[in-house]
Amino acid sequence: MARIVMKFGGTSVADIARIRNVARHVKREVDAGHEVAVVVSAMAGKTNELVGWTREASPMHDAREYDAVVASGEQVTAGLLAITLQNMGVHARSWQGWQIPIKTDNAHGAARILDIDGAFLIKRFGEGQVAVVAGFQGIGPDNRIATLGRGGSDTSAVAIAAAVKADRCDIYTDVDGVYTTDPRIEPKARRLAKISFEEMLEMASLGAKVLQVRSVELAMVHRVRTFVRSSFDDPDAPGMGDLLNPPGTLICDEEEIVEQQVVTGIAYAKDEAQISLRRVGDRPGVAAGIFGPLAEANINVDMIVQNISEDGKFTDMTFTVPSGDVDKALAVLERLKASIGYDVVQSEAGMSKVSVIGIGMRSHAGVAATAFKALADKSINIRAITTSEIKISILIDGPYTELAVRTLHSVYGLDKQ
Repeated sequence: MARIVMKFGGTSVADIARIRNVARHVKREVDAGHEVAVVVSAMAGKTNELVGWTREASPMHDAREYDAVVASGEQVTAGLLAITLQNMGVHARSWQGWQIPIKTDNAHGAARILDIDGAFLIKRFGEGQVAVVAGFQGIGPDNRIATLGRGGSDTSAVAIAAAVKADRCDIYTDVDGVYTTDPRIEPKARRLAKISFEEMLEMASLGAKVLQVRSVELAMVHRVRTFVRSSFDDPDAPGMGDLLNPPGTLICDEEEIVEQQVVTGIAYAKDEAQISLRRVGDRPGVAAGIFGPLAEANINVDMIVQNISEDGKFTDMTFTVPSGDVDKALAVLERLKASIGYDVVQSEAGMSKVSVIGIGMRSHAGVAATAFKALADKSINIRAITTSEIKISILIDGPYTELAVRTLHSVYGLDKQ
């Protein structure tokens, strides 16, 4: 017998037929004798509809009331799944985040989980009950519902798995695992059997949409073995109930991966914008004077490149932000012009960031050179480069994104079994 947390995303519970299919997945694990808790998202499209209603009611709405509205989508799904399971003869009950309780901070709309007492759910296990928990939500210090931000149900599931010391956390979605890159761009992309927490964190933060970044962070900190699986697979197909290695991709400790490739995957993020400040005075405190106010304006700065002039008196500062934040960033920089002292600010949207990721890069030389040569052979110009121990990110012009992804996927042999 094992303790399993199962999470189902919006497309998996989009209608009653799909909820019945989800219930079959849950019943399979219950019939195998496992202790099961389930975390659900709102039905596909429902959260967007609820957000739209709040904005229509008032563009400048109270964040606490916003949370009260948008959290209702998960409540509906949890109740419907519990009813369906009961109809199948499974002892199930739905619970809201505040009933567990999932305690969060006070940042309504983007709250962070502070604590979960696993005793509540463990008691349900002892009673033979399947607890169906509404994801994406908890309760803040003000005793009001607080939501965790888009994709927050992944975070709810991993946090609950950590709290109850689950043997594994299964994230069911509309794909059957984590791939070497986006299969819509590269048809030769392969599903990975295993990927390390560190690699998955980089993949998620650099553009892969399979899991929310914060859920991977939690899984890594608490060492929660996490499987990414497809809810559209036949629940009764051979191997679906395999306790140790069910179909999908296992996100785990690096030590569990025996044969690690140098490069594990290629991620990409479109709609990046490049901003350059020309002839900035090179003196202590200038970088803080630029990036501090941008952070205060909630502008996410990514790649940063600094070039110092030959005489050492001036520097050019180039960085990237999401395209949607360009106007806000330029407004902040304009206010800072007198205090920073730069000649001109230039911006260009329509950039893309393509990243090469792999823990094998720690012990292999020449990975970056291979990428640069492969892109040069395709006449793809590199605008900026940043690196870390297990990743290389390259900024290029947007129209070359798909060509760059396919080229890098091939040059590192990811299209081969």
